[in-house]
Amino acid sequence: MIDSKIAVDADRTYRELDELAQFSDVPAPAVTRIVFSSADRAARQYLTNLFEQAELEVRSDPVGNLFARLIGSEPDLPVVGTGSHCDAIPHSGRYDGTVGVLGGLEAIRSLQASGFRPKRSIEVMMFTSEEPTRYGIGCLGSRLMSGKLDPIKAASFKDNAGVTLEQTLVDFGCQGSLDQVRLPSDYYSAFVELHIEQGPLLEQHALPIGVVHAIAAPAALRCSFTGVGGHAGAVLMAGRKDALLGASELALAVERAALEPGNQDTVATTGYCKVHPCAVNSIPSLVELEIDIRDIDGERRNRVLASVQNAAQAIADRRELTLSCELINADPPAKSDAKIVAAIQESCKTLGLPHLDMISRAYHDSLFMAMIAPVAMIFIPCHKGYSHRPDEFSSVDAIGKGVEVLAQSLAKLSMN
Repeated sequence: MIDSKIAVDADRTYRELDELAQFSDVPAPAVTRIVFSSADRAARQYLTNLFEQAELEVRSDPVGNLFARLIGSEPDLPVVGTGSHCDAIPHSGRYDGTVGVLGGLEAIRSLQASGFRPKRSIEVMMFTSEEPTRYGIGCLGSRLMSGKLDPIKAASFKDNAGVTLEQTLVDFGCQGSLDQVRLPSDYYSAFVELHIEQGPLLEQHALPIGVVHAIAAPAALRCSFTGVGGHAGAVLMAGRKDALLGASELALAVERAALEPGNQDTVATTGYCKVHPCAVNSIPSLVELEIDIRDIDGERRNRVLASVQNAAQAIADRRELTLSCELINADPPAKSDAKIVAAIQESCKTLGLPHLDMISRAYHDSLFMAMIAPVAMIFIPCHKGYSHRPDEFSSVDAIGKGVEVLAQSLAKLSMN
């Protein structure tokens, strides 16, 4: 098989993470790298250069998903895949997603250096737009790859400037039609994503590796309350139809619904609020909220979603507001493949690394890859569980151990 002392160069990966973080629209330590921006273009070129230096076969699909392949001895077999994303929400950190891309590359390089020759080809990839920042929908690349997202619908997505995804892709230089992005169900024999935990459990348990057994799925709800605006000094309180007060009630109802008994793995967040006209001396006449509800149990998640929708209507009726609710998405949870989980656990044992069996409450591209391939995830600790903020941090040692486990796992899976 493969020597358990495989040489992973964690310092190199850490250095490359720092270099990748320089491609940002804001100064360090924060990272802002919106998909199809100039910073994203520079990051993609940087990654492409690294892939080519490693003598991997590189390609990009029509939505910009980037693939780099180490050819196996039986190249016609389904591929073993790994990877993550490199886009970053405004003022976030440098490890979310990027550890999975550059860590995947380092895993492959370490296998190359050891003289290991896989039977199945091993592929590291960078998914396009895991974050929902530009088009309001997360995992754009993997949704298209899995067939979960209709290509015609995706092409019509517009950013805040009103530019469609289709036009943006043309301007960015992507080639081909979005209906060519979907992969066949036998493309991957296994897919393993390395990621920072984005939570505190591994650090609290002083454990280096998390083995993910299930990935929670999000439902996203957009609710708008329309009331009656007016002068803040001239309209008496009894006669008001304040849209913001209705929206505020709903935000509290979201919290209550998630805290109901039996919802121990449910999380719900009202993370977006847009107020019109947004003036201190004007009664809010229109407020738009976006609500995120997620769980590893789809039925339980949907019960909470229904409770929130019912609460929104009751609030609107009582306050004489007009309500509009749109379900943006409600994706199914994913369970990890038992054979891949076993390969990761065996790799941990080979390396003498204790692990924690856990779930992922954050969702990842692996959620959609699970629709077309067996998947699992490897988590590594991050400081205090911080993520999506400039002080997001994972140490050289933590990253190195994660890459070691990933390399061993890829080696095992590529020989099956």
